[in-house]
Parts: sequence; structure tokens; C-alpha cells
Amino acid sequence: MYHIKTFNKISPAGLNKLDREVYTVSDSEENEDGILVRSAKLLDYQFPRNLLAIARAGVGVNNIPIDRCSESGVAVFSTPGANANAVKELVLCAMLLSSRDVEGASNWVRSQAAAGVDVTTVVEKGKSAFVGPELYKKTVGIIGLGAIGALVANVCLSLGMDVYGYDPFLSVDAALRLDRHIHVVKDVNELYRRADYITPHIHFTEKTLHFIDAEAISNMKRGVRVLNFARGQIVDDEAMLAALETGKVSWYVTDFPNNQLLQSRRVIPMPHLGASTPESEQNCAVMAVDELTDYLETGNVRNSVNLPPVNFPRSGVMRLCVIHRNIPAMLANITRLLSKDGVNVANLSNKSRDAYAYTVVDLDTRIDHTVVDDVKALDGVIRVRVIE
Repeated sequence: MYHIKTFNKISPAGLNKLDREVYTVSDSEENEDGILVRSAKLLDYQFPRNLLAIARAGVGVNNIPIDRCSESGVAVFSTPGANANAVKELVLCAMLLSSRDVEGASNWVRSQAAAGVDVTTVVEKGKSAFVGPELYKKTVGIIGLGAIGALVANVCLSLGMDVYGYDPFLSVDAALRLDRHIHVVKDVNELYRRADYITPHIHFTEKTLHFIDAEAISNMKRGVRVLNFARGQIVDDEAMLAALETGKVSWYVTDFPNNQLLQSRRVIPMPHLGASTPESEQNCAVMAVDELTDYLETGNVRNSVNLPPVNFPRSGVMRLCVIHRNIPAMLANITRLLSKDGVNVANLSNKSRDAYAYTVVDLDTRIDHTVVDDVKALDGVIRVRVIE
């Protein structure tokens, strides 16, 4: 029986996939084997020794102590793409809001009515203050062409826009999702020079902190509209406010508002609405549960942020799963111990990710705890698990 602890409210669409003969699930579980979480902060959470995996029903994992998880042999999963359509639609909404000043126009109409004016007598004259450009035949620059960026690129193309994309880590799968009419550039400054609208869709890391800073903005067209539905820290707030003041940036739409940004009337703030749709929450929950149960029951890894992908069908009678440091001769040492005890290997996989690696071995012969203990004792081994 696996014990799953939930943080936040996880959609029943995901929780209902957990077989109650195999899993107990609640927000009060103790000594849990797995965690399902959305935005709750686990940075100071004391992990029980049993904990094998954390599945985040969403993409950002800055609420999870990844380094501590890796050192403890805890797999961490996210759900890339599950909320992609929801974010894509909000980006499209943001482009329209920043072009036509819909919010300002609506507020002006209401202010006229509140002042006792018959709005039907003033709208024709007043509308001239809210004139804005169409999206058709404008240029959009998309930084990051993953699950969300690819959808944004394709929908913008369907609107008759000229689409430029930049992604130094563009995968084959992501490239196949892109329409052939999208211009993929190798220099982000080329995108900056051309784009009327710029929207980043990249993960927040130390390398992407303030990716859009004063220097980046200086390379953009005057009057550009910038949309941020990735992470607040990707944009340098001070640089953005300065650019809004001078008109270099005409509007900034962000899903990550703060009091400093609200000083500018040219900021359109949203309260982190990117994935706030019932469809997105359901998709994220289902995907998180699938990843968690697959790992617990088979040892396979899909969409982990700290372990390499491993996905192959079971063979043999037992599966040995070893999380270890990415150091030389580890695989040889593991197979040496198994062969010493006369254990036949039916299949195996050994993959690495940065400082860590993951070895999965299917065995034709059952092993006892002494063999497992020998593997655990190897220098560099972090965690060993046997799945029968």
C-alpha cells in the first residue's frame, strides 16, 4: 500500500485515478511515499524517510527544494504542456488588451456613468482616446518554443501575424510542432529588433534571471508590447518601469504583479491566471498522478526535473532501481555485484542528468536483502529500491 499526501486542492479528475486498493490518499497522511502538490511551499517541509517522489500539478517547481530532493533520492515531477492551452489563450487575450486598451476604455465608460453622464452621448467622441493597432500583419517574438511557446506561435500565425521564435534548446519534438512559416532565429537580438510584441515562455533559472533587462530592452523596437506569463523574475522590473516611462515599451502585461510595477499605468496586471481554468487544473492533476504512479509502480521516469527520463516495459521477475551520483564505473560496479551473486540481468537502462544518474535493472533472478545492501553500500549510491 502506497501512502500519498496531498498539499492544496488536487482535482478529483486526478485523484480518482488512484486505485484505493493500492493507495491511501489524504492531506493528513504520515510517512508518505508520494506527494501531490500545486503551489504549496515545501521548501522547509521535513521529508519522511519513506518519501520516494513529489509530483507538482503544474510546471514551476520553485516551491520544491530540488537540491534537497536530489540528495535524498526523491524524484520530482512536473506537468509540462498540461496547462499550455490555458496559457496560450491568456497570452492572446493579453495581446489584445495591450493593443486596444480594453481595460482603460471599459473603465472610462463606467466613470462617465458614475458621473451621471448619459454614456450614449459621449462614447463616439470618447473612443478616440483608446485607438490601438490590430494584430494582423504585426510581428510577434516568442522566446522559448516548448509546449506553450509552440501553441502561441501557431495561433499567432493563424491570426495573420509574422512570427519569430528563439529557443537555443529547441528539441526535435518541439520543432515538429511548429508551422514551417515560423521564423526560428539563432540570435535573440534579431527577434528584439523585429517584434511588435514579445512574449517569453522559458523556465526561471539562475541563467534566465532578468533575461529581459535594460540591455535587452534597448535592442527592441520603440513602442513594443511585452507580455510575461512565464515567471516574474525573468523580467527586470526596474528596467521595465524605466522603459515604460520613456515609451520604449508601450505596455507591459504581467501575470506576476507586485506593488512596484503597479506604479505605472502602462502595466496591465493579472493575478497569476495563466493556468486558472478547470480544464487546466484537471489536465495537470491527471498528468501528475500518472507520472507519480508510474514511478512508484514501475520505476519509470517521465517529466522529472531532477532525474533523467527512463521508460521501458518490465521484464524478468524483479526490478532494481538505483539513484546515484553521475560518476565513472557506477554501472560496472552494480552489475559486478549482481553477477557475483549469480543474478542474471534481463534488461537495463543507465542514464544521467547533470550530477545525478539513474540505473534501472530488470532481473531474471530474485535477490535478497544482502545483495540490495551491497548495492546501497557502493560509493555514490543515494537510494536503492526493489520493485517486485
